[in-house]
Amino acid sequence: MTREEKAKIISQLQDEFSGDMAIVVADFKGLTTKKLEALRDAARATDVKVQIIKNTLASIALKNSNKDGIALKDTNIFIWGGDALSVSKVAAKFAEANAEFFKLKAAHIDGEVADAAKVVALSKLPSKDELIAMLLQVWNAPLQNFVIGLNALKEKKEQTA
Repeated sequence: MTREEKAKIISQLQDEFSGDMAIVVADFKGLTTKKLEALRDAARATDVKVQIIKNTLASIALKNSNKDGIALKDTNIFIWGGDALSVSKVAAKFAEANAEFFKLKAAHIDGEVADAAKVVALSKLPSKDELIAMLLQVWNAPLQNFVIGLNALKEKKEQTA
């Protein structure tokens, strides 16, 4: 790889890392290509990016985008995106399904370096759509109960008449 290619990769990663909220680093040693493609497919569905990057190039890009503090050693795969919950859910779900070959190492979430436990904890939180659905259910419950009560009153009146 030439210097120009490396510089191009670093600048591209730096642009992507500086705009994104969450970056998760995981060890993928021993993972088959088929399983890596399954991870990429799951990530693509939620608008999350997955890429294997050389540690030196990734560390330079992370440092230039003010997201340093993650120690990069051995084999690493990077998972990043604009939504911290989506990134965490993709990474934690895949790590749970492939525990022997895929291990979460560290993350950079909302300007802070985080460990694997925080990524797993974030993955268990409900998404924005799920929270909206819960809120709508709470708002809808009094109306639904009122209609059920009126219907029961109507049936009772019909039975007595």
